[in-house]
Amino acid sequence: MIPLSVTLEDGVYEEEVEIQAKEFYDKVRNAKVFPKTSQPSIGKFVELFETLAKEYEYDEIICIHLSSGISGTYQSAMQAGNMVEGIKVHVFDSEISCSPQGYYALQAAKMAGEGKSSAEILETLEALKRRMRAYFIVDDLSHLQRGGRLSSVAAIVGGLLQIKPILHFENKVIVPFEKIRTKKKAMNRVEELLAQDAAQYDRIYAMLIHANREEEAREWMAKLQEKFPNVEFALSYFGPVIGTHLGEGSLGLGWVPEISE
Repeated sequence: MIPLSVTLEDGVYEEEVEIQAKEFYDKVRNAKVFPKTSQPSIGKFVELFETLAKEYEYDEIICIHLSSGISGTYQSAMQAGNMVEGIKVHVFDSEISCSPQGYYALQAAKMAGEGKSSAEILETLEALKRRMRAYFIVDDLSHLQRGGRLSSVAAIVGGLLQIKPILHFENKVIVPFEKIRTKKKAMNRVEELLAQDAAQYDRIYAMLIHANREEEAREWMAKLQEKFPNVEFALSYFGPVIGTHLGEGSLGLGWVPEISE
């Protein structure tokens, strides 16, 4: 794992290495300066790729990154892959982020452990991508606006109307899916979307994601588990980098139907 970084009032921190999610939200809650995020340097990728090639003697690498539409990390990995010798680097654009992105990594690792080829793994990841769904409910539109992910006009209007928009990834970027007046109604709408797939597929893997709202997320997950017995749920969280743009209090639900052999 090569971390992205967040710049706070008191310094620069590598996500999940030098700062954890709860500490991040505590630090920025009353901060006067809005956090900034940055991608890893190409050099860090080159260093890791060369280590995997020389010290561990791997032949191929599949690296899985957050959407190229919201970060240059994917492009940096592509450039680094072309700079190393003795190992073939396959760079996969998840076109999403957080635990849905992590699901691709888990499935790729499982298949690699089973002796599957890189071509077979990448083919499966592409098939999963076509089925992957993820929706985010933000508490405060100002984070997206200040982070450059939402226009000022949309943020002002949303604030005045107390709208809790449902967002999703489309063409690799975060865009509004629907505008809902309250958080409860937004959560109910996301449930409706999950219900559509739950009725269509035998088994679904789902990820409930929260921005420092673990108790609320667990309550929602318990309700969903009871409602959808054919869905396997896991609890996750928005780390500092994505949390910078979505803001504390945000919730997300992502899911992907199981691909049969």
